[in-house]
Amino acid sequence: MGLSLKRGAAAWLSASLAGVLMCSVATSALAASPAATDGKLQTMQRQLDDMRAQLDAMKAGGQQPSPQLSAIQQQLDAMAAQLAEMKTGQDTATTDIATLKQAPAGSSVTTTLSNGKPAFATADGRFTANIKAILMLDTGKYFQKNNLPAAVTNRDLNEGANFRRARIGLDGKLFRDFDYSFIYEFGGSGQEDPGRLYEAAITYTALKPLRIKVGAFEPNIGLAAAVSTSQMPLMERPAPAEIARGVAAGDSRVAFQVSGAGVLGADDTGIATRWFASTAFTGNIIATGSSAASATVQPFDEQTAWIGRVALAPYSGTDWQAHIGANYQYVIQPNDSGAAGAPRYGAQLRDRPELRLDGTRLIDTGAIDANHVSVAGLEGAFQYGPAMIEGEWFQYKIDRRLTTAARPADPKFKGWYVQGSWVLTGEPRVYNAAEARFDAPRLTYNFNPEAGTWGAFEVAARYSIVDLNFREGNVGTAPVLGAVRGGEQQIWTVGLNWYLNPSMRMMLDYQHVDIDRLGATGLQVGQTYNALAARGQVNF
Repeated sequence: MGLSLKRGAAAWLSASLAGVLMCSVATSALAASPAATDGKLQTMQRQLDDMRAQLDAMKAGGQQPSPQLSAIQQQLDAMAAQLAEMKTGQDTATTDIATLKQAPAGSSVTTTLSNGKPAFATADGRFTANIKAILMLDTGKYFQKNNLPAAVTNRDLNEGANFRRARIGLDGKLFRDFDYSFIYEFGGSGQEDPGRLYEAAITYTALKPLRIKVGAFEPNIGLAAAVSTSQMPLMERPAPAEIARGVAAGDSRVAFQVSGAGVLGADDTGIATRWFASTAFTGNIIATGSSAASATVQPFDEQTAWIGRVALAPYSGTDWQAHIGANYQYVIQPNDSGAAGAPRYGAQLRDRPELRLDGTRLIDTGAIDANHVSVAGLEGAFQYGPAMIEGEWFQYKIDRRLTTAARPADPKFKGWYVQGSWVLTGEPRVYNAAEARFDAPRLTYNFNPEAGTWGAFEVAARYSIVDLNFREGNVGTAPVLGAVRGGEQQIWTVGLNWYLNPSMRMMLDYQHVDIDRLGATGLQVGQTYNALAARGQVNF
């Protein structure tokens, strides 16, 4: 009977071992639940210890070795090894989960609100994101004569209010070496736009002092063109510079640009020179939304062009800053409108007066069938303390595509401007060497009546002239072959700027506009008028 009991115990021990083995299989399937798995492992360990004790008791009770007991011993040893392996795996999994719960080094995000601009950055500086916005609300009035000749078109320019710019978007860094900018535009000239993509560009910055930029943006071409719209001394750019930038640069232009900047010469105790150079291959303005710039979608081959700019800026500490430069644009191929186009390869120079309450262009060459278009520009500026003066000169040339014996001469046009500003509160405008331009003054004190500070005040003035006439002839005569009666525009502007803080500015401009232009029949279609306009601006 004792033998049968021992055999029964061995059978029970074998069955228990089989149950533990099955439990181990189920436990391995629960690895996704660390707490449950840990409890199962502890239970299995207790069962294994109990079976070892029972086996040792059977051996101590005098039971003779048998194949069944040997098999149970081997299974217990295998089970012990499997359990140890499962514990090791569980410890590794627990450690990995704890590691995953920890934030990687440098991944924490800091948030700032400098000058009202929301900005986010990782601790290591590899990634940043800045929310940016520019809002400009213009309002004003045109003072025109009521007895203009019947030949004068656009007799009553629209006055009232207009969101000149309403831009919102993101810019920042990606993986430290890439800058990005994505901006949408809702403002416009004469009327607001329903919304369109304004800028989408990536810049590679690791090859210092070079910067490589690609996308849709405003390529660098000229002194006035380079200044940000939120930092110009007057409400609009001078017309000669605006016409020039519209040939192969300007807003929302698809481009590939390489630029660089640096310093030559002595330190701040002597005279040194900042240098700047850029070159770009440009295409068309992106056609998105319903703005005037994108209303006509190019049906055939788009324009291609090359542009370039160089500048030197001698300076002596913070006492004075000079600037000289040159720029050039060459349209390799104008837009192709197809065989039905009239003309097929049209090149057109035109601009609105230096105010955008009304979107009418009062000077315009009309479309000229062109093989190439080129613009050459010279620029110069000098700043001494809070006073600054600058100017640019441009020559525009259109190479006609006509090949007939009676082919008229290629028309040339010109324009120039000179402008100056003086910050009454003493702050100088800031020279931006990376873009070769003069930015807005950096305020000493923000607007705070309680503290007796009122921000900064600046007065500015400009004279600009642009002549888009070529062999225009005399009043009352029909135009000769190849004549272009685009008109001559002269504008005198004075302005007052009130910088309340780095993000807010109020502007007041008064201008006198004189348009001299002959129509197709030789009648005068120009006019003279004055305008008063104000702008409220918020940007961050």
